[in-house]
Amino acid sequence: MARVTLKGNPVNTNGELPEKGTTAPDFKLTNTDLSEVTLSELKGRKIILNIFPSIDTSTCATSVRKFNEKAASLDNAVVLCISKDLPFAHKRFCGAEGIENVMSLSDFRNTDFARRYGVQLEDGPLAGLNARAVVVIDENGTVVHSELVSEIVDEPDYDAALIS
Repeated sequence: MARVTLKGNPVNTNGELPEKGTTAPDFKLTNTDLSEVTLSELKGRKIILNIFPSIDTSTCATSVRKFNEKAASLDNAVVLCISKDLPFAHKRFCGAEGIENVMSLSDFRNTDFARRYGVQLEDGPLAGLNARAVVVIDENGTVVHSELVSEIVDEPDYDAALIS
C-alpha cells in the first residue's frame, strides 16, 4: 500500500505501482467508442499511461491537454489517459478540447486495472477512484518509468515520462 495526499490529507492506495524493470500487467480498458483496448494489442510501441481520478477536475484536464500537446511529436508511442470516468465523459471532454493525440480510456467496466497497477484509492473522499500516476512501458512490455504523484492535486512530471 502506498500513501499519497489529497490537499494535504493522507490517502492510501491499494498497492504499489509496477517497478521499473518489471513486466507491465496486462489490462482491458474501454475506449470512447465502447470498444476494448488491451496492453497486449499495443505491444511494439512505447506506452505512456496517464492515470488520474477524473477528467472533470482541473489538474486531470490539464494533464490530458499537456500529454496531448507533447504526444504529437512522439514516434512509435501512444499516450493512454485513464480514469474511471465513463467513456462518454472522455469523449465529451476530448471533443470539446480538440484532443486527438492521446487515447482516452475508462476502467469503469474492468476495475482490475486500478488494482493491478496499485492506483486504486482505498479511503478519503475519492475512494474507489484512481490516484494520479504515470507509468511508461517500452516496446517489449517492460516498465521503464513510474511516478505516483504524492499530492493528488499536483501535476505529474511530464518531462520524466517523455524521456523514459
